Amino acid sequence: MKIRLPEKVSYIIEELNKAGYDAYAVGGCIRDSVLGREPQDWDITTAAKPAQVKTLFGHTIDTGIQHGTVTVMLDREGFEVTTYRIDGEYEDARHPKDVYFTSSLQEDLKRRDFTINAMAYNDDAGLVDAFDGLGDLKRGIVRCVGNPEDRFHEDALRMLRAVRFAAQLGFRLDDATRAAIVRLAPHLNRISAERIQTELVKLLLSPHPEEMRTVYETGLTDVFLPEFSVMMRTPQQNPHHCGSVGEHTIRSLCEVPPDRVLRLAMLFHDVAKPLCARRDEDGVDHFHGHPQKGAEMTGQIMRRLKFDNDTITKVKALVRTHDDRPYPLTERNVRRSVFRCGEAQYPALFAVKRADILAQSDYLKKEKLEYLDEYEAVYDRIMEARQCLSLRDLAVSGSDLIAEGVLPGKEIGRILKDMLEEVLEHPEHNDKEELLRRFLPSRRG
Repeated sequence: MKIRLPEKVSYIIEELNKAGYDAYAVGGCIRDSVLGREPQDWDITTAAKPAQVKTLFGHTIDTGIQHGTVTVMLDREGFEVTTYRIDGEYEDARHPKDVYFTSSLQEDLKRRDFTINAMAYNDDAGLVDAFDGLGDLKRGIVRCVGNPEDRFHEDALRMLRAVRFAAQLGFRLDDATRAAIVRLAPHLNRISAERIQTELVKLLLSPHPEEMRTVYETGLTDVFLPEFSVMMRTPQQNPHHCGSVGEHTIRSLCEVPPDRVLRLAMLFHDVAKPLCARRDEDGVDHFHGHPQKGAEMTGQIMRRLKFDNDTITKVKALVRTHDDRPYPLTERNVRRSVFRCGEAQYPALFAVKRADILAQSDYLKKEKLEYLDEYEAVYDRIMEARQCLSLRDLAVSGSDLIAEGVLPGKEIGRILKDMLEEVLEHPEHNDKEELLRRFLPSRRG
């Protein structure tokens, strides 16, 4: 098999070869090349030790020198070059206690996580595939190198990574690999929230976010997202739904574009339903108040998973407002809805609402989608007309009121609020002179 290596990668390999050291491109870049995908980065493995690598290239960075990794810089582009190594005993489910350099490519490949990531290539030797990674790519399987329990004891995050690769590639887990995850899932609690968050987001943004079902079935969500496990076990005896809260959530993830905030909003939009569930005398489940409670829970969960504040704020807002429904769909009611929900939620809120509807039962689905289309159309008309929806868009500012003799303080806020209420009802009144005349006695004469 011929793989076209980038010119700079070939150069690094050739320079190492000239000095008498074997070297190969290795790992995910080979996997992606075989699949016809564009690799995001290129890693190189070599028999040369770090000090020897450093003598061959003019600009290097000691990015992981203790583990044998040197970054070679070529025209401001970095390439990680790592010495063949054997990992010693793992004591923290992530880092080996000791690293031993070796001259054997085979030994180096044996320590890698999955067969599809344990292939190496150079132009002279061709594809080195000691563990049938190529076969697993053809079969669409994610399988551990060697004993899966050994690989997961070495780094417990590999359990979640296995499902993430399946989601990104459209593959399935090898039976032995899946069984090992089920047995060892509790070990994930030894992994930092930051590393778990990274894998979770990659899975959610993948072409197959429905693999969240596998994360649940293998017991992984019990460890880092128990709220989702509860959602999967919470029924919805309601004509608007056709499955548990969790199954509805999974379907909604598949109906929204692969945007970080949108996918997270869908993951959490019904997170509070299990807490808010009430069954009436007819056996129908209701979930009153779940958007507000869900926004609160979303903030708690995302902080636990170490998300940044900006993302938390945006996701919470969409969770809180996902069920807001102005009715009837007049411009006045939609203006008030945008003011109530916050301008920043639009037009993302429409994507959330559409995904929510598409993931429900067929009961009134056509009518719901028609309502949403009209809602969006009215919103578009309001935006095209540049109607005022917030204090920021109001024709009068606090400075204008002070210039008119209003003393700084609460009175300014009260007047501006009253002016905004007027403009939400009558957008044509958003004129500076008109508003001052209406709300300042000194201007009424």
